[in-house]
Amino acid sequence: MEPLKNLFDKEFIRKFTSNIKKYSPTFDEELYVSLVLSKLETLELKSRMRLISSNLEICLKNDYKENIKILKLVKEDFFKKETTSLQTMVLSDFVEVYGLEYFDISLEALEVFTIDSSSEFAVREFILKDEQKAMKYLYKWAKSSNEHIRRLASEGCRPRLPWAISLPSFKTNPNPIFPILNELKNDESLYVRRSVANNLNDISKDNPSLVISFIEENIGFSKDCDLLLKHAARTLLKKGDKKILEIFGFRKIDDLILKDFILDDKVCIGENLNFSFELESKNKIGLLRLEYEIDFQMANNKRSKKVYMLSQSDVKSYSKSINKKHSFKTVTTRKYYLGTHFITLIANGVKMQTKEFLLTKP
Repeated sequence: MEPLKNLFDKEFIRKFTSNIKKYSPTFDEELYVSLVLSKLETLELKSRMRLISSNLEICLKNDYKENIKILKLVKEDFFKKETTSLQTMVLSDFVEVYGLEYFDISLEALEVFTIDSSSEFAVREFILKDEQKAMKYLYKWAKSSNEHIRRLASEGCRPRLPWAISLPSFKTNPNPIFPILNELKNDESLYVRRSVANNLNDISKDNPSLVISFIEENIGFSKDCDLLLKHAARTLLKKGDKKILEIFGFRKIDDLILKDFILDDKVCIGENLNFSFELESKNKIGLLRLEYEIDFQMANNKRSKKVYMLSQSDVKSYSKSINKKHSFKTVTTRKYYLGTHFITLIANGVKMQTKEFLLTKP
């Protein structure tokens, strides 16, 4: 798979600068290309974006307001026709770098640049600078006719947006976010509703009771909203929160019996851990959420636990069988350490049984 950073390559730079020149005769195209290409190949994705945006100010040779007018024209011409949504984010990044002292001009620009792209990273700097003023824009955006702008209203104020700066005040007190989430919880666009779910999931990590209350107040009114709420509750469900499990119908099944839990006693890095088991009940099992938790051996005798989903369904029979493989293939997001690991089976938030296995060299 081609690395995302390669979206910002020499060809992109030359097309981008040529398009700017169309709308800004004073733009120093030669200097800009020289400044960017001298460093581009050494940088990763976000650093490439910042390199591209930060050198615009030097070479455009206009005041900020005029530069925004030019970039809006470039957005409608070059970015609308020839590029991806990720590439378009260099325009929002320019606003983030140079626009904090021009609040209204900048927020209006982000509204334009987010269409068919996203200004979710850039808008957060404005929330940090003047939360009350910035949130007035987000409240307005939540009522927009454009789904990209509505999504920005939710995505931009997520307390823990991945790859972005966090919003500490919203971690402490997320109440200013809820008018936006209430406005968008029944949005016609799945793209927007997914953002609302992700925002609520962020909030649940610091203020679970507020999210539980929101879910209680809104569940049962529509299928789309119920799916949103279920996705919003994913962290709470993984934590086995009894209240949230109860809300979604995952009751403790008192007569549920675990049978024939079979597990490989060892697995090599790069291979699969195989395990299987059967659940039985004297009554029809009903709503069943099955997960497994792996307790990983880490460096310096430390440990790290992670919960994985097995299945989630309404079981209309008296038993359910599971066969599963867990991959220990090397990935960039997790480093594996040799030694004893543990796996625990979980049914509707209740830990059923734990077994150990050994992770070894190939």
